[in-house]
Amino acid sequence: MDQTTDTLDPASNGTETFAIQIRGMVNRFGDTIVHDGLDLDIRKGEVIGIIGPSGCGKSVLLRAIVGLRPAQAGEVTIFGQKLTDLNPDDRLRMEQNWGVMFQDGALFSSLTVMENVMVPLKEHIDLPRPLMRELALMKIQMAGLEPAAALKYPSELSGGMRKRAALARALVLDPSLLFLDEPTAGLDPITAGRFDNLVRELQQTLGLTVFLVTHDLDTLAATCDRIAVLGEKRTLALGTMDELRQNEHPWIQEYFSGPRGRSAAAGYN
Repeated sequence: MDQTTDTLDPASNGTETFAIQIRGMVNRFGDTIVHDGLDLDIRKGEVIGIIGPSGCGKSVLLRAIVGLRPAQAGEVTIFGQKLTDLNPDDRLRMEQNWGVMFQDGALFSSLTVMENVMVPLKEHIDLPRPLMRELALMKIQMAGLEPAAALKYPSELSGGMRKRAALARALVLDPSLLFLDEPTAGLDPITAGRFDNLVRELQQTLGLTVFLVTHDLDTLAATCDRIAVLGEKRTLALGTMDELRQNEHPWIQEYFSGPRGRSAAAGYN
């Protein structure tokens, strides 16, 4: 690996500046090893983009961090606490510190937008139903939807509106950490650009740490402070877009130095 970028933050000897620290993560499906000793540090308050070739395990990494798919080995520390050290009650409280937006939104088709956004509130917090509705509506509007959208079903929404509804649900518990899996996939460039701006605005306003899986170069340029490149079963490189453009790894060079990469970088310089 080119040494102009590192997979670990130079300050990783302490945990106070980090939202997430991953050490030695192993993920495999049968005989197929996706990650083998993956390390990664994510700073508090940054937007970090996660990229890599198809099959490198970007979404697998996200799911392993939040516990939807337990890793075969390794250690995940979030806000200074090792997840394996937490008892069930502490683990539940920790999970309230993060929100997850899946690639397809994963909205319940039989529920309205309002009802979808209220699901985490019903699961984690004992509140009067009118207050739940008030909080849900606040997050729906924060995600850029009109109040009227709250009563609509997912099938009645455009792709961009479904993404915003899923974002509202991810934000409803006021998390410190937001996981986004391909948030602009399938959106037209204008809608995708507006969503990028929304994510950046929310991150700055709410002080969020954002873990953003994407393949969209424009999203990387518009929203991300740093980018982690996954490949060869590990973290290949970690740095800003400008730093990664200097990395000599063939895939990284092809990704950032091709016509699309140059165009995306030029558009935000």
